[in-house]
Amino acid sequence: MKKAYITVLLMAAFVAAEAQDVMHKEKDGTYVVNTTTLAKDVEGYAGPTPVEVHIKKNKIVKVVPLKTQDGPKYVAKVKNGMLPKYEGVKIDKKKPLPQVDGVTGATFTSDAVRENVKRAVEYYQKHK
Repeated sequence: MKKAYITVLLMAAFVAAEAQDVMHKEKDGTYVVNTTTLAKDVEGYAGPTPVEVHIKKNKIVKVVPLKTQDGPKYVAKVKNGMLPKYEGVKIDKKKPLPQVDGVTGATFTSDAVRENVKRAVEYYQKHK
């Protein structure tokens, strides 16, 4: 019985630690959602394409690409041509996120980033 209790406690601690790695709140009230573990199954051209989504007062402040195996050329296209379109987008539980157009020449990376942002927003809505 003691062994089962310890196992349950360890599992709970692991889940709590993972949740903290996914989202944290900064001093200014901005929530930062990291999709590294949240969307590890979402792949761009050459593998996972995690991002950090910064949200304040139910608006996306910015989206920052994290380390990925996708080529720097594709990531730069998405960073410059797609990510700024998320800035200022309101998050509303009653409405889905607006469809942000991808970048020509970086379709797989664009699709993966779009799904990462979607999952980050869903996580934020459930856990803020």
